[in-house]
Amino acid sequence: MPEWTWEYAGYDPSTEGLREALCTLGNGYFATRGAAPESPAGHHHYPGTYAAGCYDRLVSAVAGRQVENEDVVNLPNWLLLRFRLLAADGAPGPWFTMDDSEVLDHRLVLHLRNGTLTRTFRYRAPDGRVLSVEQHRLVHMGDPHIGALRTVFTPEGWSGRIEVESGLDGNVVNANVARYRDLDGRHLTGFHAGTTEPDTVWLRCRTRTSDIGIAMAQRTTVTGGAPTSPSREAVGRLAVHRLELFVSDGESVTVDKTVALHTSHDRAISDPFTAALERVAVVPDFPGLLRSHTVAWEHLWRRADIWVPGEAGRILRLHLFHVLQTLSPHTTGLDVGVPARGLHGEAYRGHVFWDELFVLPYLNLHFPEVSRALLNYRHRRLSKALLAARQEGRAGARYPWQSGSDGRDETQTLHLNPRSGRWVPDRSRLQHHVGSAVAYNVWRYCQATGDAKYLHTKGADMLLQIARFWADSAVFDSLIGRYRIRGVVGPDEYHDTYPAAEDPGIDDNAYTNVTAAWVLARALELVRSLPGRLRRELFEREALKAEELMRWEEMSRRLHVPFHQGVISQFEGYGDLAELDWAAYRERYGDIRRLDRILEAEGDSANRYQASKQADVLMLGYLFSPAELSALFQQLGYEVTDDTWRRTVDYYLRRTSHGSTLSGLVHGWVLARARRADAWRYCQEALKEDVADVQGGTTAEGIHLAAMAGTLDLVQRGLTGLETREDALWLDPVELPELSEFGFTIRYLGHWGIGVRLCGDQLTINVPDSEESALRIVLQGRSVTIRPGRTSRLTLHHED
Repeated sequence: MPEWTWEYAGYDPSTEGLREALCTLGNGYFATRGAAPESPAGHHHYPGTYAAGCYDRLVSAVAGRQVENEDVVNLPNWLLLRFRLLAADGAPGPWFTMDDSEVLDHRLVLHLRNGTLTRTFRYRAPDGRVLSVEQHRLVHMGDPHIGALRTVFTPEGWSGRIEVESGLDGNVVNANVARYRDLDGRHLTGFHAGTTEPDTVWLRCRTRTSDIGIAMAQRTTVTGGAPTSPSREAVGRLAVHRLELFVSDGESVTVDKTVALHTSHDRAISDPFTAALERVAVVPDFPGLLRSHTVAWEHLWRRADIWVPGEAGRILRLHLFHVLQTLSPHTTGLDVGVPARGLHGEAYRGHVFWDELFVLPYLNLHFPEVSRALLNYRHRRLSKALLAARQEGRAGARYPWQSGSDGRDETQTLHLNPRSGRWVPDRSRLQHHVGSAVAYNVWRYCQATGDAKYLHTKGADMLLQIARFWADSAVFDSLIGRYRIRGVVGPDEYHDTYPAAEDPGIDDNAYTNVTAAWVLARALELVRSLPGRLRRELFEREALKAEELMRWEEMSRRLHVPFHQGVISQFEGYGDLAELDWAAYRERYGDIRRLDRILEAEGDSANRYQASKQADVLMLGYLFSPAELSALFQQLGYEVTDDTWRRTVDYYLRRTSHGSTLSGLVHGWVLARARRADAWRYCQEALKEDVADVQGGTTAEGIHLAAMAGTLDLVQRGLTGLETREDALWLDPVELPELSEFGFTIRYLGHWGIGVRLCGDQLTINVPDSEESALRIVLQGRSVTIRPGRTSRLTLHHED
């Protein structure tokens, strides 16, 4: 079915990286890019494999400095399978490659329903013989340690011999991102390779600094024709099966390779080498693996499928597919966060940013156990966040902008501008608002699941310490009678200092201050709701002090938010910056998404202009409903009317270059909630960010996971106005004519598979049969109770 497939016809070297990223297969434990099995890494191809949470740290000499970076590690290439035709006298022909061979009818099909990748093509050898090749690949969703590749060879009009090599290749480095290639990417060492009877080869190694053990074991079998001279060889970083196959005209020969992957991070194993050998020895054949893999995917789709007609629905299902491959139920057993670029490439070095802010709200209503595991990643690193704050002379917890293995700040200090070729200072570690994102996710998770136990224990640990950090970061300014937070960087990222200023950072970023006020208010609400025993224990162990609560209360109402020209200022002084000649820059450069790089290459700086990379102030409209946002500003003593917000939206729309894949998503969401006719343009951009590689080459370095999850949540919460509070589902749908019909299922308070479908002005809600109590729905001020096993059809009120 077209809505369940993603297909590429022909071969275009210039787009191969994009295809490899979008055809990645994974299961939450590891993922492998959709590269051609016979192709080593090179200019067009990059067969990367990544295990979640497998990082290594190296020091490189860059621009006269010693720079330390931690990277997700590119593991040995298990895909390797190449072939060549042999002449009648046994002389070998050239090895087949996509770039140097005559390829006919090449087709790549990603099957979303069962998580497989099919590749078919015909190869015409230099002597004119034609060989048909069909390949099927999977990364098993049921057994997270297994990958498999089936290759079927069928000669057309000839009989003879072909040679096949099926191997594990450790000759890999981290080289997926061109601008990182000045950095040391040789993360693997200590290689050992070997063979075991009758059909298995193995390869093991470890990471250079983190000392993570990695082992792969491969079993290769042949069906439809016995190898004439099979052999196995293990030398250095390579372990291979070599097979000579006799093939007859029109008759197929099948080569199956099955690979087991283990690392020393795994639980319930003695060592990764033994675990890999034992697992590959007992794993079923390819048809058996495909059956169980398909069942596992079917179970995922039952919990998470989304229905939207047309091309938008097809893209949304692809987005959901990649979210599930990165963050699956297998994630619950791992100590991992949300990798910003999935397990699909090496951009951002596999680090964890604030991207969970766009991912967890979706997962909360489908896979809350995965959300909880991702929050636990943050909780385990709370001690590092406490240390980071203490080292800056602050109380509480400062979570890092970029996190990796152990929670220290992995944010780079230098950034390569590809336009100028210069390494320039990177001050993005001042994006302290990541702490508010962690707190937001804790709160929303507990609201969506009713998990009071988590909120009162691990959730409280994080939320209270983040509140403490904000309270200790704000300084009272007697001139304005308000508290101010200075020296930060907001979500925009273009502005990391004032023009001609010596000190980094800007003051009173509106997004930072408003979300800090929200965190303080939620922390107070949490303390008041805690059972008496838990509250006493907090005070007893000095995790909380009575005088702090009074200060939090005052600060949550008196944090400064700047305004200018009747709009909310992105930060203090934003309105005093120079205006940019947007038309001139668009005419000169065309694509100005990365305006910061353009200006730096000109010897200028984005810090001088009213120009933003992405949504910053408008992020507030993404996180909070209009009613919530109005109440937040009212709490702070400001009146933000609908007209104020509308002017603010228009102001920043004209001054944003959309240099982030999240920008279109946030603008589409905000404009849809404001019932603006131009919302669909930004929604479309968000949908196409990766499939059309809107950012110009970045998707080949890894998909943009937050943008993908965000588009799913745009339908789930943005268009429906869905909120989970007071033990009810609150809905306030908005009209988006281009997306007026859609449906999805969610999980809420013990109800699995609640069906929500919107068609025009008709909202249908089905509550599956169960022993649970009735579900309360609040729709545009009306309250409806639906018993399990019943369906309710409601008509929407439309505003003029």
